[in-house]
Parts: sequence; structure tokens; C-alpha cells
Amino acid sequence: MSSGMPLLAIVVLPFIGSLVATFLRQDARNGAAFLAGTIAFCGAVLTAAQYPAVGNGRVLHAGIEWIPSLGLNFTLRMDGYTWLFTMLVTGIGFLVALYARYYMSPADPVPRFFAFLLAFMGAMLGIVLSGNLIQLVFFWELTSLFSFLLIGYWHHNASARDGARMALTVTATGGLCLLVGVLLIGHIVGSYDLDKVLASGDLVRGSDLYLPTLILVLLGALTKSAQFPFHFWLPHAMAAPTPVSAYLHSATMVKAGVFLLTLLWPVLSGTEAWFYIVVSAGLCTLLLGSYAAIFQQDLKGLLAYSTISHLGLITLLLGLGSPLAAVAAIFHTINHATFKASLFMAAGIIDHESGTRDIRRLSGLFRYMPITATLAMVAAAAMAGVPLLNGFLSKEMFFAEAAAFHVDSLLDQSLPYFAMLFSAFSVTYSLRFIHGVFFGPPAKDLPRIPHEPPHWMRFPIELLVLVCLLVGILPAMTIKPFLSAAVHAVLGPETPYYSLAVWHGFNEPLLMSLIALTGGIILYWLLQGYLAKGIEGPPLMRRLKGQRIFERLLVELSWRWARSLERLLGTQRLQPQLRLLVAFAVVASLWPLYRQGLEAGSRPATALDPAFLMLWIVGGICAIGAAYQAKFHRLAAMVLLGGAGLVTCITFVWFSAPDLAITQLLVEIVTTVLILLGLRWLPKRIETAGEDVTMGTQARVRRMRDLMLALAAGIGMSLIVYAMLTRPLPDTISRYFIENAYSEGGGRNVVNVILVDFRGFDTFGEIVVLAVVAITVFSLLRRFRPAPESVDAPEQQQLQDAYDTARPDRAVGDTLADYLTIPSVIMQWLFPVIIVVAIYLFLRGHDLPGGGFAAGVTMSIALILQYMAGGTRWIEARLRIRPIRWMGLGLLCAVSTGIGAWVFGYPFLTSYFQYVELPAIGKVPAATALLFDFGVFSVVVGATVLILIALAHQSLRTPRAARPGIPAPPPVALKEEA
Repeated sequence: MSSGMPLLAIVVLPFIGSLVATFLRQDARNGAAFLAGTIAFCGAVLTAAQYPAVGNGRVLHAGIEWIPSLGLNFTLRMDGYTWLFTMLVTGIGFLVALYARYYMSPADPVPRFFAFLLAFMGAMLGIVLSGNLIQLVFFWELTSLFSFLLIGYWHHNASARDGARMALTVTATGGLCLLVGVLLIGHIVGSYDLDKVLASGDLVRGSDLYLPTLILVLLGALTKSAQFPFHFWLPHAMAAPTPVSAYLHSATMVKAGVFLLTLLWPVLSGTEAWFYIVVSAGLCTLLLGSYAAIFQQDLKGLLAYSTISHLGLITLLLGLGSPLAAVAAIFHTINHATFKASLFMAAGIIDHESGTRDIRRLSGLFRYMPITATLAMVAAAAMAGVPLLNGFLSKEMFFAEAAAFHVDSLLDQSLPYFAMLFSAFSVTYSLRFIHGVFFGPPAKDLPRIPHEPPHWMRFPIELLVLVCLLVGILPAMTIKPFLSAAVHAVLGPETPYYSLAVWHGFNEPLLMSLIALTGGIILYWLLQGYLAKGIEGPPLMRRLKGQRIFERLLVELSWRWARSLERLLGTQRLQPQLRLLVAFAVVASLWPLYRQGLEAGSRPATALDPAFLMLWIVGGICAIGAAYQAKFHRLAAMVLLGGAGLVTCITFVWFSAPDLAITQLLVEIVTTVLILLGLRWLPKRIETAGEDVTMGTQARVRRMRDLMLALAAGIGMSLIVYAMLTRPLPDTISRYFIENAYSEGGGRNVVNVILVDFRGFDTFGEIVVLAVVAITVFSLLRRFRPAPESVDAPEQQQLQDAYDTARPDRAVGDTLADYLTIPSVIMQWLFPVIIVVAIYLFLRGHDLPGGGFAAGVTMSIALILQYMAGGTRWIEARLRIRPIRWMGLGLLCAVSTGIGAWVFGYPFLTSYFQYVELPAIGKVPAATALLFDFGVFSVVVGATVLILIALAHQSLRTPRAARPGIPAPPPVALKEEA
């Protein structure tokens, strides 16, 4: 098996598992947990199998061509550092899935939880293994989206919703900044390929765009890793289920920022700007986080602030810019993931078995759950940096780098004292976790009687604590080879000598560690009285809350500023919005004309055909009449507007554009019916006899302004088209399409080949937008759908009387229902005929005018006729049209066509064609673009029917008494539709 297949499997498997989990029953907790655990375990095994290659310094690659002409391909890359991170994501993901099986309640929709968890795992693996910076940003934003779903999993909880919203707002905003920074890096380097970027550090640092690039990338990384001043979102994310906290806030979500800083360390570090910005952010974060953690009353709150402080430590180490500091940062990233994941899971067990996480209510739990208490104490000791545990080794390296010289500044000289202060704080909150929860008198009035959890719920903690012990006691035999591979992948030739020995003699880092341990113990003893009061929040910081600042900022941005802009530029009426849009287009087009001028070309003008002139006069009259009648009678305006559209269709035929003519004609039919359905519920125009003269004058001025604007736009477009048509045909891209449509796309209809082959990306994006718009329209209209109402006998008689008045020549016994049955039968007879026409247009579209879009609109016309004959219930019940499934099938076909090209080693959406020999028919051209075109057809049908159902259901009201001469719909049909 090549190295590419395992990398693809590692990233793709979690997404496939997420999709499968969504189809599991809501009570399938065991099945969902087994699925998630198996996928994570397989990912870890596949990752471990790549170590012999990456351990020897190789960089593994896997790629799928996406848009080769633009240098954008789906590329995966694994070196020693990304291998280590992949092992963390998959390994701890497996343990979290096992833990969540016992933590999550059977009453919860557990398959949905595991679907979100697997999707997040895939997004995180996409970040770690991306070999392209644009691709990395894409997965970066996916982690923000799926973390939002995980944090807000218990959406009935207001704190979960607020925490999820806050996390998404902060991290997604940082992601947008990162995108701009990545674009600047690509501009500087000339490529987004990660290998080329990592080899261009001098070029990036020497660029004039280095500082804005650095700031934008740091905004992305610091927001993701909850660094000051963006740290406030992480404690509020603790409203998520504990398995989410154990996973996102130990090994994945918050580690993405420091992962990116480490990954781009060879490119961005080594400057004073890097030192001062990164070190300052990391120093403020580690001090504020560790200080706030001491005074938290919630176990997960304490762990959240401790996570912030340790992330600040890693950030500070990376900011120092020295290779040894980078080694310490990578080492502490691993250590923090192990002991913090075990501590979060221990806190979850305490909450699960005792019913509370409040430290003020917890005491003496050691006698109830001695095994869990022992494991938690070892993990907390590793967090405090106690000797013979993994946290001690990376803390020693941190002390050594804090005491070393980096930049001649007060900030650098003060680092050793801040490092000891942070370490003392970490000892204090670790002691509080241990002493406040497991020792002291037995707890009283707990919601549940504490006891040990099931063994397999405790197993992940046991395994992680064992890793903490083994790495702390035998670092050279356990972590050294993996750490060496990771360090060498980041630093390359600059890799320094470092030692992982447990004992280095009595030196300065050891002395600093002893001072910090002693100071932390003394500080905890001094704070006993204050902590016993149970006051929520740290002193001096209770008024300064990040949440309050965040909410105030949101109010300013989303309410005051947005309202001001809305009052300045916005309007609730559609006409002023269109007026601004058209006016802006006119002004934008005048600027280049002002700079370059407008001259007619040298080609001789074609003689004006009087028939064509008369045709356009009719079209212009229809357009002006539609604008005039819109004030008085909307139905007449629609008829006139249809006339203008018909003139446009004839114009396309006149100028040899049959594809456009067919599409325009079919779209005119469908949109006219849909708009007529919507017009019924627009507000009435109220004309009063005593209308104010001033208001009438204003209306005339407004209409004249609109007329002038329309004339300017129309005449301007006409002049531009005339200038183009009178010039010699240049060597443009159109010639390329004409010459290569058959040889490259297998079709003689150049328009269709462009849509489904040359510009398949555009078409795919358009059908996605069409599906989204249809679902949006349906979702909006269903909120205003009136309740079905029946028509009683007196109203039926009124309708029949109105019909009798309108048809005095009717036959004896002829009723209203009989009158409406005849066209209904005709419409139903037309259904198979129109279906055949749709199939004909679809099959011939690659060589003759037609195609998937035209066929889809034709099919929609057939369905609209059936609605007019029998109502939407008839369509749904008799024809079994399920528009959502049609749209899903269409998108799936389009995507499958693109993915199928990958299977054969071609870029996404590459088309293939050949002639197929059929019995009794002969050679028939066949192209894979036909499948893509079927996707277009299916989406068009589904979207049209969905909008039809939305508008038709919106129209289900009790009819008013019919006017003379206008028969109303039969009551039976109304009941059937309702």
C-alpha cells in the first residue's frame, strides 16, 4: 500500500463515520460508541504504521488534483511533527469515545453526539495533515463549526448555547484573519504548498508584508488557542459534555493554535516583532490563567483556566525564538495533552458519580473512590510539575529557557521570575484540586452517593496516567524517539542538542522548580481561609470579565453600528434596494468609459431588419407597460412582463442562440406561475380618492427617476454591446471553447460542454446555491403558512351560484366541479407527453440545444400542471415527488462524478467520453458529463417543486366569494390540498 492511501484514509474515515452515525437510531448508544471508537482506533493504527518512514526523516505525501491550473490541489503531508499530533488526535479520540460510552446518558441523542465528534476529529486531522495552506484554513474553519455543535450539544441549556456562540464567534473571526494572512504568505512565496512555504522563511521575513502577515496569522492562532486577550471563550465552553472538554481542550481544538505556531515557526519566528507579540501574549495568558484557576469553584472551570495557562506557557516558549525553546514547547504540548485529558475525564467521573462539580460541596471522596482519586492525584501532580512525572521534565526545560538570554530587554530579563510565579500558581491550583476534592471530612448532601465508575470508564484515565509515569521515569526509552522525529521535522538543521535525563544535577532550573513547589504549597496554605469562604471568582478580576466585554462588543457591532448603517443605507422596500444596485452598476461602468472612452469599431454595420426593429418595439412597449401597470394591476403587469420575456427568447433565436432561447422560454413559464402564486399574498394597493397632492407629486418624481435610471442602464449596455460587436473578433477564450468542445468534452453543443465540463466548478456551485435557496424559501414560508380551513355548505353554494351567473349557457346538470374537471384531465394527459420532451431535451443536450437544466425546467412545468390539476397533495401522494431527496440525489450525482475522476487519477470533475456500441442501434456517444447533467436536472426539479409546495401551501385559504364571471377553485380541491 502506498503512503498516500493511509493518509487519505486517516482523514476521510472520520467523516464517513460521522455520516453513518447520523443514520443510527437515537437509542443506539453502544453502536455509535463502537463506530466512533473503531474509526479512531483504526486511525491510530494507520498513523503508527507510518512511523518507520517519518522516524527516518521522510515526509509522506498524498495528493488529489483539484484545480491544477491554479495550483490548488487536495494535498496531505505527514512528517515527524504532524505524525505526533495525528497520534494525539486519534489516540486520545479513541479513549474519549470509550469514556463517552459510559458518560453519556441513554436519554441523550448519543448518535448525534458521536456524529459531531467524528466530524470534528476529521476536521482536526485535516488541519494537521494539510499540505496546502488554503486547505488548512478550510479545515480550520470546520473545527470551529463542529466545536460549536459539540459545545452546544445540550442546546436546551442556555449556558451551552452562549458558550457555543462565543466560541464560534471568536475562533471563526480569527479564522478569517488567518485566511487573509495565508493569502499574503501565498502572495509572498508564490505558492500555497506547505513544503515551499516552509523553505521560504527568509523570503517571508524579508518581505514588506511580513508584519501584517504575522499579525493576521497570530490573530488566527491566538484566538484558537484562547490566548490573551481572547482567552475568555474557553471557560464558557465548559458547558459542553465532559468528553467534549477532555477532547477539545486537551489534544485538539485549543492545540490547533499552538500547532500552527509551531508549524510556521521556521517561517515567521526570529524577529523582534515575533518575540514581543508572542511572548507578551503567552506571558499574560499563563499568569492570568494560572491566577484565575486558583479561585474557581467548579472543577471544570479550574481545569479550563489551567488549560489557558499551559497554552500560554507553550506560546511563550515558541515566542522566545530559540530552537531549545521550540523543543520544550513541542514536549510540553504532548505532556499537557496526556495529563489534562485524564484530569478532565476524572472531573467528569466525579460529576457523574456524585452529581456535582462544585468544589465547595465536594470533600473526602478518597474513601468513596480511591482508585479514581489516586489516578487524579498523579495527573494533578504531573500538571504541577512534580518530579518523576512528565510535566516535571518539560517544566525544567521551560525554566532553562526562561533563564537564558534571548533579547536585551526588560521583558526577557523578567521571564525567570514570572516563570516561577506561574509554576507556584500551578502547584496551588493542583493542590486545591487534590486536597479540596479527595481529602477532608466526608461530603454531605450530595445529589448521589459517590462510588467508583465502571472499569472501562476509568480505563482511559489509567492509560493516560501510565503514560505520565513512564515518560516521567523513563523518558529516553519512551518519548525520546518520537520527540526527536517531531523536533527534527520542525527545526531541521537547526535542531539543537537536548537531554531528557531525569537528573541533570543541582542546577538553576532545579532550584527554580524547588522554589516554585515550595512557594505553591505555602500559597495554598495561606489561602485556606479565603478559599473556605467559597467566593466565586478571583480577587481583583471579578469585575473584569471577558464575557461582559464580549457581549458589550457584540451589542455595539450588531445593534448600534448595524442599526446606524441600516438607517443610512437600508430600506424595507425592494424598489429602493434595486435602485441603489442599478445606480451603482451604472456609476461603476461609467468610470472605465471615462478613462478609456467609447468608440465604434471598424467592422461594417449590419443592415437593420425592419421585422427585428418591430419585434423590439413590441418588447419595449411590453416592458414600459409592465412598469406602468404594476401600479394598478399586478396580473396585467405579469402578462406584459411575459411578453417582454418572449421577445427576449425570439431575439436569442434570431442571433443563433437556441440554448439560451429554450432556457429563457422555459424559465419564463415556471417563474410566471410561481410569481403569480406569490402575488396573491402581497399587500393590497390602497388608492384613496383624496390623495394628497404632495404625495402624488413625489410618486411621479420617483417614477421619472426610475425611468431615467432604467434608460441609462439599458442604453449603456446597448452601447457597450455595440462597441464590442463592431470590433474584429479577437483571439479570446471563446475560440478555445469552440475548437476544443468536441475533442476535450465529447460534445458539439459548446454551451452545454462549457456548463458541464469546462466550467463544471461554476455549475456545481450554482446548483448548490439553488438547493440552498429553495430550502431557505421553504423554511421562511412555512413559518407563515396558514392553518387549513374548510369550506362550509353555504360557501359552496355561493361558489356554485357565482358559476351559474358566469355560465348562463351551461348544460343541464353541469356543475362547477364538472367545469374544472375537463382542463384537469387535459393537464394530466399532457404529463407523459411533457416528460418525454424533458427526456428528449436531456439526452440530446450534449450535442444539440437542451441539457440538464432545460430538461429539469421542462419536468418542472409538467409537475406545475399537475399541481394546477390536483394540488400539491396529489403531487406528493400520487407522483411521490420528494423534492429534498431529488436535490440530495442531484448533488450526490454531481459530486460522485467529480470524485469518480479521482479514482482514475484525474482532477476533480474531469469528464471522459467514448462511443458505445449498442445492439440494433450502433455507436452511441457516451460521456460522464451525462451523470453530472443528471445532477443538474435533479436539483432543478427538486428546487422548483419545493418552492411550488411552499407557495402553494401558503395559498391554502378559504376562498372569497367568486366575482361574477370568475369561477373560484372547487371546494373539494381545497380540502384535498389542505
